[in-house]
Amino acid sequence: MPVRIYKPTSPGRRGMSVNSFEEITTDRPYKPLTERLKKHAGRNNQGKITTRHRGGGHKRLYRIIDWKRDKHGVPCRVRTIEYDPNRSARIALVAYSDGDKRYILAPLGLRVGDTLRSGPDAEIRPGNAMPLRAMPVGTIIHNVELYPGRGGQMVRAAGTAAQLMAKEGTYATIRMPSGELRRVHANCSATIGQLGNVDHQNVSLGKAGRSRWLGRRPTVRGSAMTPRDHPHGGGEGKAPIGGQPQTPWGKPAMGLRTRKRKPSDKLIISRARDRRRYSR
Repeated sequence: MPVRIYKPTSPGRRGMSVNSFEEITTDRPYKPLTERLKKHAGRNNQGKITTRHRGGGHKRLYRIIDWKRDKHGVPCRVRTIEYDPNRSARIALVAYSDGDKRYILAPLGLRVGDTLRSGPDAEIRPGNAMPLRAMPVGTIIHNVELYPGRGGQMVRAAGTAAQLMAKEGTYATIRMPSGELRRVHANCSATIGQLGNVDHQNVSLGKAGRSRWLGRRPTVRGSAMTPRDHPHGGGEGKAPIGGQPQTPWGKPAMGLRTRKRKPSDKLIISRARDRRRYSR
């Protein structure tokens, strides 16, 4: 999946790159597995903006993804590899032997015609799903469940992969793409292999319009605002921030931990930021 670079025929083309899309086999989604996707533009259920700089963007149909892979023992064959506008990874339409069709995340190397299985008796090959307790240590995985039966919630972005590091009792230790070491219940399911579209991180948008197509609105620097609009604003000419970087509401913008405690925190062995700190 190489990246295609344009010639600088215009300021917008200069520095622009796109995916080659050579792995895509169809440009039409399977309609029974799509549904209308309503836009919320970064607003919560009260209509208040909770994520700034969101809005607009191209209209999309949501593809219903099978995160659980719970049809154990029933083989399926890959029909198509498709582009999904709602995520960075590619998706694959699989048809089960009983006639059921579902979308799954497409791992690296998956081809049309491949046969996949799920369950503890599945083979160790990319695209097959099984519990962590049935995998050998060292297996590369993605679409990892955080709680048994809930469906994959971790490692779902393009090109990402986790690794099964150890199995101790009822828990398994996995290394996340960030470097974080986390314990997960051994009955949690995961899919084998690294996710495809590895070159997604190398794509350069090249112009502001492509950000708007993705639903990303412009971000104004705080130093370009007035003092009443932002703590960084004001001053004659270019002025330093003065003090520590702050949000528009006066909260520290760098270094302050804002992550709320979750029940799963006790299963984290070492965080990514701690591992980076000690490796220096």
